Amino acid sequence: QVQLVESGGGLVQPGGSLRLSCAASGSIFSISVMGWYRQAPGKRRELVARIFSGGNTNYADSVKGRFTISRDNAKNTVYLQMNSLKPEDTAVYYCNVGVIVRGTGYFLDAWGQGTLVTVSS
Repeated sequence: QVQLVESGGGLVQPGGSLRLSCAASGSIFSISVMGWYRQAPGKRRELVARIFSGGNTNYADSVKGRFTISRDNAKNTVYLQMNSLKPEDTAVYYCNVGVIVRGTGYFLDAWGQGTLVTVSS
């Protein structure tokens, strides 16, 4: 019903930058929250940042001032600009989107397949 396509992960040196993108498509009536989570090896998945339909944002304390989340509602796309990356940012990053499915009124909590971000020299 709903597909999420992520892009932008890769290998970057400490202090570098990356931009993640996640485009949603399919039977979408509306999108409420769009966000990014991450999971490092041996750790639980954690919220990185999320942005609500009205533009309000939440960030994990560990990324405040370094990461910026934004969304393009016309393209059903969410972005995560990551600056001043640190080795501890290394993780698989997952896109998460809250969708009202067209024609049903049902709420769907959709997840992307994940994209690996590695911060290493």
